[in-house]
Amino acid sequence: MAVLCVNTGSSSIKLATFDGERATARIAIDGVRDHIAALAGALASVAEPEVVVHRIVHGGDAHVAPAIVDAPLIASLEQLVPLAPLHLPLALAGIAAVFERWPAVPQVACFDTAFHARLPELARRLPLPGTLGVRRYGFHGLSYEYVSGVLAPLPPRCVLAHLGSGASLVALRDGAPIDTTMGLTPTGGIAMATRTGDLDPGVLIYLAREKRMTIDQLERAVEREGGLVAIAGTGDMKALLQRRDADAR
Repeated sequence: MAVLCVNTGSSSIKLATFDGERATARIAIDGVRDHIAALAGALASVAEPEVVVHRIVHGGDAHVAPAIVDAPLIASLEQLVPLAPLHLPLALAGIAAVFERWPAVPQVACFDTAFHARLPELARRLPLPGTLGVRRYGFHGLSYEYVSGVLAPLPPRCVLAHLGSGASLVALRDGAPIDTTMGLTPTGGIAMATRTGDLDPGVLIYLAREKRMTIDQLERAVEREGGLVAIAGTGDMKALLQRRDADAR
């Protein structure tokens, strides 16, 4: 089967074509500013596949296994956009671009959160009232699932790290996730290229109350203006490594 895999990330687009399990081509576009134009150009460079598979960052509670993309699934993902505002709009745009180019080609959504569906209750719970409806989901699950398979058999206890513009860690026991750094959204955990990772929640309350920052301004600060960009002026690890001996940041 000719398969096209699409990974529409927060700062990059990656495509790969497969003949069965054999990769036949790979396309990587980094530092993307116009995701829709970049994806359209990438799709134009590959032959029509028999199926297109998308990496979807957030599946919420409902989606814990790969699913055929149809109208109800798209509607469900649109409801989850507030939980992954950097990723889901781009993924949905990618799905729309594929439908526009190849209307009859089936599409499948694979969810980063599905790997973490087995998290124990202790790790899933956030220290807030359950009536608020928030919990830890965990992300980068497709990456962790792949790495777990490549490195199998894993030690009984191990920690895996996914390090990119978005970054996280997961603790595994006997191959199953028992804790992870990201939480309700892909903004939490360790500092990333432009995302803050975990903050003292009082910081956001202070910024809202004393600095009069709006919700939109806070979102931009923690999603696009935080992390390594805030600390050292760039989220490019190559540039940071080159500058680390000369730049105190």
